[in-house]
Amino acid sequence: MISAQTWIKRFRQRTLGLFALAVAICFTAVACSGGGAQTGGAAGGIQPELVADYVHTALAADRTAYTKHVVNRAQKLEGKAKEDGVLAIEATEGWEQTNGIPLPAQMFRLGSEIASEDGTFTYNLISSWYINDNQGPKNDFEKTAIEKVNETGEAYKEYQEVGGQKYFSALYPDKAVAEACITCHNTHPVHKERYPDKVFEMGDVMGGIMINIPLEGA
Repeated sequence: MISAQTWIKRFRQRTLGLFALAVAICFTAVACSGGGAQTGGAAGGIQPELVADYVHTALAADRTAYTKHVVNRAQKLEGKAKEDGVLAIEATEGWEQTNGIPLPAQMFRLGSEIASEDGTFTYNLISSWYINDNQGPKNDFEKTAIEKVNETGEAYKEYQEVGGQKYFSALYPDKAVAEACITCHNTHPVHKERYPDKVFEMGDVMGGIMINIPLEGA
């Protein structure tokens, strides 16, 4: 049987490979634009919107695969037995203390920390119903973006400037794609205290995946 540590190692390896590809894509977008275009999409280059779409597709696919094929197959989810669980592990917020495996949002955050190390681009989760205070909207741009995503269920894309650096930023809807997503949130003590009337169901928009791509020539 594959251990929890082996699962985590394999997903980290996939994450590192993903980011190497994304860095190459971002570099191509800037290099092909001549290094001076604010949009990174001059003739022959790759539009930053397309780069963001590529990154999001890979991120969402890996997160969904982890949720459906690892977390959903664990024998326990936050201390409660799962009838259809086949992996002798527990998916839990306190995974480091219990030798369990991270919840999907935690695995996502671990990957984002690796991605941000070289500063090429950043990504993170934000939500109107955040449990982790670091995942609340942090500025006017993110507040507007999450309101639009909650309202329309569609991605919100725009340019923004932070500290003199111009970014192409895109917020993609983060939907409940597996039972583990809604169970963890609906039963979490913080969620129940802060948002007692908010009960997520499959397919609901639970927040958004924010991707920020720095642009040269800002």
